[in-house]
Amino acid sequence: MIHLKTPEEIAIMGEGGRKLGAILEDLLTYSQPGVVLTDIENRACELIEKAGAAASFKTVPGYSWATCLNVNEVVVHGIPTAYVLKDGDVLTIDIGLLYKGFHTDTAGTKIIASKNFKVPESSTKFLEIGKLALERGIDASIIGNRVGNISKVVQETIEGAGYSIVKSLVGHGVGRELHEEPQVPNYVRGAIENTVPLAEGMTIAIEPIYAAGRGEIVYQNDDGWTLATKDRSLTSVFEHSLAITASGPVILTRSS
Repeated sequence: MIHLKTPEEIAIMGEGGRKLGAILEDLLTYSQPGVVLTDIENRACELIEKAGAAASFKTVPGYSWATCLNVNEVVVHGIPTAYVLKDGDVLTIDIGLLYKGFHTDTAGTKIIASKNFKVPESSTKFLEIGKLALERGIDASIIGNRVGNISKVVQETIEGAGYSIVKSLVGHGVGRELHEEPQVPNYVRGAIENTVPLAEGMTIAIEPIYAAGRGEIVYQNDDGWTLATKDRSLTSVFEHSLAITASGPVILTRSS
């Protein structure tokens, strides 16, 4: 069942989302060569508490962290560890906030680089395509379109650049629950006209999840969470929570 939100509920999600957007920006800036993943997690917990909110991901049964920290071939659900970031690492920070009864969810990816490190052009292009796919997915999030229209533009952007969609992982509705209906795939599943129509009051998280290689994933180890590309190719995720409104999509997880 899809839970449509009232304007008042969307306003609350926007308030929480702005706090979350600011937290993500802080964490991405903080993430530099020599920083330990657990330090990012600890900082996230401090910032969430300071915001008067709770960590969405800690509401997921069995998951004990505020963040998912995904380095290089790790796609999603990367548990914060003692790994020390180094030049050239590609880090995705995925984080959610529970504020006044509503969740928002966001993610961003950056290349870890010290002042004198020359960032590979291939890595820069890889991230630029993910940002573009997210932007195009948001632009397609209008009344009159369907979920499949979002899926189509994300898929065309990622695959058109020579990369692969991680098809076993999808975006989702978000609200009183962290993961709600509908699913928002990053590729077209069947006929677009058979997918869920976008309606005023829907709140969704669009998150292009993609890989430089084939996009097939496996559990990286036995922790039950960390998923990585089978071919060890580079991965990235960009994500915003947004509301579908009569005047167009409203991004909820921007810092301002």
